[in-house]
Amino acid sequence: MPLDLSNPGRRIHVGIILMGETEILDVAPIDFLHALSPKFIHAMPISDELKAKALDMEFHWVTEKGESASLTAGISLNATDSYATCPPLDIVLIGAYFPTYTPTEADLAFIRKAHDNCTAFLTICGGILPAQLAGLLAGHTATAPRFMLPMLREQDPRTTWVEKRSHHDGKIWTSGALLNGLDMMREFGMHYWPELTAVAVPLGGWPERGIEYEGPMEQLVGEIKWGAATA
Repeated sequence: MPLDLSNPGRRIHVGIILMGETEILDVAPIDFLHALSPKFIHAMPISDELKAKALDMEFHWVTEKGESASLTAGISLNATDSYATCPPLDIVLIGAYFPTYTPTEADLAFIRKAHDNCTAFLTICGGILPAQLAGLLAGHTATAPRFMLPMLREQDPRTTWVEKRSHHDGKIWTSGALLNGLDMMREFGMHYWPELTAVAVPLGGWPERGIEYEGPMEQLVGEIKWGAATA
């Protein structure tokens, strides 16, 4: 049974699925959840009442065989779990893999299993692609990096694609390009833990902006004919 994240009553298992070479900034927003954990919250200058609401979380960095993962800019990350050893996850996050990588059947099978067991399934930037390939988005509304939207609308009409910084549909949370993961995590935190998020956002300087692309540069970018660039 999916966990009630607002009132978990037990440790929350958070999993980051890593495939190929992963974009650092796609998975970095997971640190927002760490900012709601006792280690961080108890060190902050806030009331004991709020400190008592810190969330007990365990983070699982998952690769197919538990081997170390490659991240952009030359980072190597030690996995904590393999697909075989990872416990059921309550929150799942996937970022983009480098374009030369193709998810394997083992990758897609684990993604489906993680999705079925979890309460919240989050994708950042190109992390939308393995979710799409695993068949998780059919019948849902989702977003993705803006330059990918024309391609996705053509390839997968089973999904309603919207042009937003982030979107929430059931257990599936999707975002635009890599730094929109910060926007999505703030929205995610406000949805489940508004009191703690109201503390973490100003302390961490997290962006507070709407989910629509409204700035002058963003409006200009929205006029670019991305389909030609991806053909």
